[in-house]
Amino acid sequence: MKRFDENVSVVYTDTEGRQIDTFVIFATDEETGLTRINHENLSVPAESLRLHAKTVGKYHLPIADAFSFEIIRKLRDKYAELDARVKQEILKPELSSPLTLLARAS
Repeated sequence: MKRFDENVSVVYTDTEGRQIDTFVIFATDEETGLTRINHENLSVPAESLRLHAKTVGKYHLPIADAFSFEIIRKLRDKYAELDARVKQEILKPELSSPLTLLARAS
């Protein structure tokens, strides 16, 4: 299985054949084989990705300055928080007063 590490620059080819420069937010998941990329927060198969031509070395960052690195870190943390949230809310019925409940019972 092709595997991409976190923060590497990649070129994503979508279903319409367009090639988009982006970077990996999370590394390739070993179970699903999908890689989370920055472009539209997609999880895509590794076959639709290739290393960017200007990538040098295993831990290349798409940007070199510390400010941009912090932005990437904050994006990664944001998406981790979104993934950890409960996907379905449990709705509770709202009653205007206890008397309404008793009136319905009779």
